[in-house]
Amino acid sequence: MNPARAPRPDWLKVRAPSGKRVEEVSGTLARLGLRTVCREARCPNVGECWGAGTATVILLGDVCTRGCAFCSVTAGAPAPPDPSEPDRVAKAAAELSWRHVVVTSVTRDDLPDGGAAHFASVVRALRREAPGATVELLVPDFAGNVDALRCVVDAAPDILAHNMETVPRLYPVVRKGAEYDRSLELFCRAAAMRPSLSLKSGIMLGFGETEGEVVAVFRDLFAAGCRSITVGQYLPPSKDHLPLAEYVSPERFDLYAEAARKVGFDRVLSGPLVRSSYYPSST
Repeated sequence: MNPARAPRPDWLKVRAPSGKRVEEVSGTLARLGLRTVCREARCPNVGECWGAGTATVILLGDVCTRGCAFCSVTAGAPAPPDPSEPDRVAKAAAELSWRHVVVTSVTRDDLPDGGAAHFASVVRALRREAPGATVELLVPDFAGNVDALRCVVDAAPDILAHNMETVPRLYPVVRKGAEYDRSLELFCRAAAMRPSLSLKSGIMLGFGETEGEVVAVFRDLFAAGCRSITVGQYLPPSKDHLPLAEYVSPERFDLYAEAARKVGFDRVLSGPLVRSSYYPSST
């Protein structure tokens, strides 16, 4: 059977999040005009993460300048950055007592710095308003702009993340406008700029990659200075997105986790429901 038409396996079925905490977080985000990956991407872990005091906020609007084949974000011409957004993110973190805040964005190739200064402003606002929260920045590649990368590194987030998403062979299909070597170089440069900075990446399975290709990505990332990795299942947002090649079993995700640890990664999260910004309450 075509995987795209096959029923979703039991290990990928979860209940919709509900409860007082979910309602509280939803209400605060709506009042402050903030968007999250948790809801925009229909993340299966939203109830767990929101209940544990963490969330992933999306900066810089709802339009992306690239339009990757796996992503539900609309591609087009974005609006200018909202200068009030950093303060609104920090206010949400303070009101909701977030312990860990992941901050990401749409890709903004239209901006000279790719949005780097905006990321840095959010870090500063969070340090001021929610000093107890750790801050993880999940950044785009900034089109290889070294000064833009230096701007976010100098803001001193606790974690700097950038997702490789897939294996290099599939980049022309999966990651339109991205370059595998350019993404790897981001880690090399960040590690050189601040050796103590924790670097993280994520990939998805189910595009048609091979085991050897995935392990090769692990090795490339480790050599570039990355020490934390997430591995999850690709699920097409709609029938108009890149079709699914396969559902990967939980047992195979366990094998990939073992392979990543053998490469040397300090922190590995690998499973069908794992997402790149997943920060389980057990950590």
